Amino acid sequence: MVAPGPASAIDIYTDSEVTVENGTAGILRCTFKSSEVVTKDTTVTWSFQSNQPDHQYSKAPYVIYYFSNGKEYPGTDEFKERLRFIGDINKKDASIQLSPALFSDNGTFFCDVKNPPDVTGTQARTELRVVLKESMPQSNIKIIIGAVCGALILLIFIAVAACFAIRVLHNRHDYEG
Repeated sequence: MVAPGPASAIDIYTDSEVTVENGTAGILRCTFKSSEVVTKDTTVTWSFQSNQPDHQYSKAPYVIYYFSNGKEYPGTDEFKERLRFIGDINKKDASIQLSPALFSDNGTFFCDVKNPPDVTGTQARTELRVVLKESMPQSNIKIIIGAVCGALILLIFIAVAACFAIRVLHNRHDYEG
């Protein structure tokens, strides 16, 4: 009888926090690093635990998506129609998209990948914050455009003032002499 070799470690990575507007699509990224080639034995499990005490999934994480043998197995009805696998297992990407994101989705999402014999590792977690549109962080592009326009206006003002000063000084020299 041949004893199986020791299990290798797998590293799983997610964003620590994702903020999404209510009613829009949210992407929960999950990638993994494994020394083994991805095969049909590779599995992906996404679980969810609500941060709302009165929510049915607040006591413990519940499986909301499972991938094994090249097939997808959607989890609970609450996520079945809204969750879509957008990763590519062969590229070591196990990301999902949640659309539309709802306020009831506020909580922790766990991504766990097993790629035998790489089965030892800690599942990665993402805190999802679903917010009103007004609560989203504003884009810095508007601030940058405003700052550049302000700087250009200031430079034009300085150039006009310098031309005026030079003309005044030049006219004084003409009268002095």
